[in-house]
Amino acid sequence: MIAKRWKTPAFLGAAGSLMLLAGCSQTTQGLALHDKTETSSSKTYSYRYTQKDRECLQRAIFFEANRSSREGMVGVGTVVMNRLKSGKHGDTICEVVGAPRQFAPGVLSRKMNSKALPDVVEAADSVLKGERHPKMKNAMFFHTAGLKFKYNNMHYVAVAGGNAFYEKRGRNFEPLPPDSQFRVAAATPEAANPPSMVAAKKEEPVAAPVAVASAVPTPQSSRPEAETDTVMTASISDAAQPVMAFEQTPQDTSAIGSLIVSQARPMSAY
Repeated sequence: MIAKRWKTPAFLGAAGSLMLLAGCSQTTQGLALHDKTETSSSKTYSYRYTQKDRECLQRAIFFEANRSSREGMVGVGTVVMNRLKSGKHGDTICEVVGAPRQFAPGVLSRKMNSKALPDVVEAADSVLKGERHPKMKNAMFFHTAGLKFKYNNMHYVAVAGGNAFYEKRGRNFEPLPPDSQFRVAAATPEAANPPSMVAAKKEEPVAAPVAVASAVPTPQSSRPEAETDTVMTASISDAAQPVMAFEQTPQDTSAIGSLIVSQARPMSAY
């Protein structure tokens, strides 16, 4: 009887041990699969922007940020790049900026006329080179500062350039991958080093050289010919040149001419 009584607990203990080992094995497999997923998600993605993308980013900054605040301009640029990195708002910078009802109306078509345009260009280029607002690692939304909304999922991170920037932290909130895993580079050398967008001053027309009549011959310069300035002159010889000459005889001239020739008196100066 004693032996039989001990067999049953021993059998139950062995079965429990096997079940425990099986559970540990399943848990270990689950953890291993999760680690593998995290490792596979840590890939490095790269995006090559074009000159058109560069202009689209400038337009978003120009029409959405207070152009007197560089922090605000970099903030808007950071939101654009965060949306691109998320993959939920477009595959290119222009698609992100041109998404319906996301940015200012006419953001891709209106003219950018402002003295602050060079500052906008500088801020956009800095964002493309990697500069980000330090408080907006996951921010993909903003609205005019001062407005109030009764939503619990709006997590504000910064106020800059007339805008309040925030994250939407709902149940399915996932932080964006770090910038080290999302590299941005120019697709072409022209996009990396574009011509300045600052409006150049209109060149004034160059006056054509005017021929100047000089009574004194122009002296020869002692400088080398390569350094001399070209001067157009018309020289007149030292010999006296007749102003009006009446070589005809008085008989061949007209009555008025004969009268002038016959009078040997100088003409009065006027």
